[in-house]
Amino acid sequence: MKLPALTAFHFFTVAARTQSFVHAARQLHVTHGAVSRQVRQLEEAIGVELFERRNRGIFLNDAGTLLYELTGPFFEQLEGTVVKLQRESRKETIVVSCEPTIAMKWLIPRLPEFHAAHPTLQLQLLAAGGPIDFLRSGADVAVRRDDFYWGDSIQAQTLCEEWIGPVCTPSCWEEHQQLDGIPLLRSKTRPQAWEDWMRLRGASAGSSMKVEYEHFYLCIQAAAAGLGASMASVLMVQDELRTGQLVAPFGFTRDGSRYCLLTPKPLHESAKCRAFLDWITDQMRTSIRDIQCTLE
Repeated sequence: MKLPALTAFHFFTVAARTQSFVHAARQLHVTHGAVSRQVRQLEEAIGVELFERRNRGIFLNDAGTLLYELTGPFFEQLEGTVVKLQRESRKETIVVSCEPTIAMKWLIPRLPEFHAAHPTLQLQLLAAGGPIDFLRSGADVAVRRDDFYWGDSIQAQTLCEEWIGPVCTPSCWEEHQQLDGIPLLRSKTRPQAWEDWMRLRGASAGSSMKVEYEHFYLCIQAAAAGLGASMASVLMVQDELRTGQLVAPFGFTRDGSRYCLLTPKPLHESAKCRAFLDWITDQMRTSIRDIQCTLE
């Protein structure tokens, strides 16, 4: 017999995995009806029903389970092979996933130095934070703070410790000389940053108003505009401190967390990943050492 189109098997596999035409449609970026039609066409082509349809739900029957035991691993292997081929075709490119504010405020300004040190290695940057799926994202490495569990399958190398502290404009600090009364700018991506710092320093902000922003980058921009004081990593504001646009009246304090380079496999298996690790480790530690006089 002539096999049905691969698309039908693909739609069936996603529906079987999710046990829902609706969820399958979302993953495939098509309509619920399109998934239903593809599955029905597959059933008609092979002459066997694959799902029990009851109470507006779908459930794999014995035939569907047997077919899914084959197609599930097949499409996983197919996806993995395609990703591997894509990586091989760009073996002189390293794809780096990095937390957005660190990427914008620290990494991007230093990329010319990376290209000068590694002229044959092209760096592609993805701005993302939190857990990472290396297979789906296509990233070779990821720069993350260790504020989540990444599992035993991911390799991690420490880049540097995290140092945090409040920053604001010189005029804002001259006006208040204390945190009490200065609006505290908070980031949704690290909502406990102010509390963590106050606990470590034994400090208090009294009745200061709290203003929330979506990301640290926006908090830092708001602080630079004189709208209040933002909690920040020293890596996020090094350039602003150097130019005097911002001041750190309390210096910076280690909060117990660290930045790490995550990889899906041991670094010794990839020369380009090892090269990036060596470079970024040196750059981060140099950045912190350069501003050591303000660290407490």
